[in-house]
Amino acid sequence: MNIFRYLNKYDYLSIAICVLLVVAQVWLDLELPEYLSKIITLATRGDEYAMSLTDSDLLTQIWINGGYMLACALGSGLLAVATGYFGARVAAGFAARLRAGVFNQVQNFSMSEINKFSTPSLITRSTNDITQIQMTIAMGLSVVIRAPVMAIWAICKIIDSNWQWTTATAVAVVAIILLFSVVIIITYPKFKKLQRQTDDLNSVTRENLRGIRVVRAYNAENYQQDKFNKANTNLTKTNLFVNRTMAVLFPIISVVMSGVALAIYILAAYIFNAIPITDVVARGAVIADMYQFSSYAIQVIMSFMLIVMVFIMMPRAFAAGRRINEVLKTKPSILDGSVTQNDNKIVGEVEFDNVSFKYPDAEEYVLENISFKAKKGETVAFIGSTGSGKSTLINLIPRFYDATEGEIKIDGINIKDYTQEALHNKLGYVPQRAVLFSGTVRSNIAYGNKNGEVIDDNKIRDAVRVAQASDFVENKPEKYDAVIDQGGANVSGGQKQRLSIARAIARDPEIYIFDDSFSALDYKTDRVLRSELKKYTSDATVLIVAQRIGTIKDADKIIVLDSGKMVGIGKHDELLKNCPIYKEIALSQLSEEELKNEQ
Repeated sequence: MNIFRYLNKYDYLSIAICVLLVVAQVWLDLELPEYLSKIITLATRGDEYAMSLTDSDLLTQIWINGGYMLACALGSGLLAVATGYFGARVAAGFAARLRAGVFNQVQNFSMSEINKFSTPSLITRSTNDITQIQMTIAMGLSVVIRAPVMAIWAICKIIDSNWQWTTATAVAVVAIILLFSVVIIITYPKFKKLQRQTDDLNSVTRENLRGIRVVRAYNAENYQQDKFNKANTNLTKTNLFVNRTMAVLFPIISVVMSGVALAIYILAAYIFNAIPITDVVARGAVIADMYQFSSYAIQVIMSFMLIVMVFIMMPRAFAAGRRINEVLKTKPSILDGSVTQNDNKIVGEVEFDNVSFKYPDAEEYVLENISFKAKKGETVAFIGSTGSGKSTLINLIPRFYDATEGEIKIDGINIKDYTQEALHNKLGYVPQRAVLFSGTVRSNIAYGNKNGEVIDDNKIRDAVRVAQASDFVENKPEKYDAVIDQGGANVSGGQKQRLSIARAIARDPEIYIFDDSFSALDYKTDRVLRSELKKYTSDATVLIVAQRIGTIKDADKIIVLDSGKMVGIGKHDELLKNCPIYKEIALSQLSEEELKNEQ
C-alpha cells in the first residue's frame, strides 16, 4: 500500500526496538514455567537433587526460584510498557503524517476529484479511517510481533514433551484457526460496508447542520430525523452483526483453553497412576512436567488469542487503508505548468479561444465555442438565465476545472502552462457563495496574501472601505480583531459578501473575478461599491457574473450566454438593440420607460 511510504527511518528504528523488546519479554515470560517447574520439583522432592537437600536448604532454593519468577514478571511488565511507548509513538507519528498526506492530496484535487469522493467521505477518510489504522498499529506492534514469537518459542519448548499433551494442544490450535478463518470470511465484507455507512451518516448529519434554518423553517425536522434514523440504523445493524460475530470468538477460545488444561490434567492423572506409588521421584517429575507443559500450552493458546484480537481490528483497518489509498493514488487532473511569471509586456489580459467544456463522464457540453478577450482596465460582465453556464465559465479561469476544448490565456500564456501558484497570484476571486473562515476580520481579509507577502493594516482598511464594509467593522468593539465564527455564522449574508470582496481587493491582483458576488447587497450599497471599485481597479481587469442589469450595465463589454453558448457581446445599449435575450432579461427587471431613460 502507498500509505506505508509515510513511515520514516525513525519509525523503522522504533519498530526494530519493539521487536527486540518483545523478544526479550517473551523470553522472560517463557522462563516463568521453568522456575515454576523447579519450585514444584523441589516441593515434591521430584529429583535426586531435591532429595539430597535439607529442609532448610530446600526452602532457600524455593525462595531463590520464586525470586527469579518475580524478577521475570517485573522485567516482562517493564518491557511491555516500553514496547507500548515505542508502538504508540510510531502509530501517532504515522497517523499524523498520513493525515497531512491526505490533506495535501485533497488540496491538489480539482472539483472533479472532490465530487468523485464527496466531501463527507473525504472527511471520514481523513479522520475515522486513519484513526482505525493508528489503533491497529499501536496494538499490532506489541501483539502482532509478540504472538507469533511466543507461539513458535513455546511450541519449541513442548514439541519433545509427552506426545498426548502435544496432540491435545495441536487440536486446540487447529480448532481456533478454523474458527477464526470462518469468522473473518463472514465479517470482512461487513467492515468495508461499515466505512461506507459511516460516510452516509456523516453526509446526512453535515447536510442537516448546514441547512438547519431551512429545516426549521419548513418544519422538516421529522423528515430529517427519518433520514438520519435510516442511516444510523443501517450502521448500527452492521456494527451489531460484526460485534456479535466477533463476540463468539472469545467464549469459544476460553472454552478451548480450559479444555486443553483439563485434557492435560486428565492425561497426567493416567500417567501418574501408572507409576508405582513407591517411585516418588517419578511421580514428582510428572507433576512438575504437567504444570510446566500446561503453562506453555496456555501460552500457545494465548498467542493465538492475541492474534485473534489484532485480526478483529485488522479487517477494518485494511478496509480503511484501501479507502485512504484510493485518495493517495488518485492523480489530480489539474497539473502544474512550469511558468512562474510572464516575460512579455502583456498584463491583466484574459482570452478565451474557442473554449468548450463538459463535466467528466457527461455527454453534453455545458459551454460551447466561447471566444472573447478582456484587456487590462476593462470590465467584462457575463449575464444569462439560470443554468446558462456563467459560473462554469468563470470557474475555468482559476482552473477549478480544465477546459475540454480550446485555450484560455492570461497575459498571452495558456493557463495550463502556469504553475497554479503563479496563476492564482494573478487573480482575486470572490465566489458565488461567500466563504469566511474561523478567525478574525483581519485574518479573513489578509487571507488573500500572495507570494508570502504580508498584507498590512492600511491595505486592509482600504479594502474594507472600498467593499463598503467599514460601517459594520468599525462599529464592532474589537474592530478588525472582531471574531468571525466558522463559515461566518455570526455575520449576515451581505456582510459576508462584502468581507469576501474586501479579501480580493486587499490582494491587489491583476484580474478580479466576481461570481455573482453582489447579489446579497441592496441596490444602494451595490451602486456605491461598484463606483468605488471602478476607481480602485482602474488598472486591473474585472470579470463579473451577475443577474442584475443594474450591476453590469456600465461594463465595457457584456457577454450574454444562453444554454452554454454566446448569443451576444457588446455594451448595454448595443445589446438592447441587437440581442433579444439580453433585452428580455432587461425587461424582466426594468420597464420600457426605465430602459429608455437609461439609454
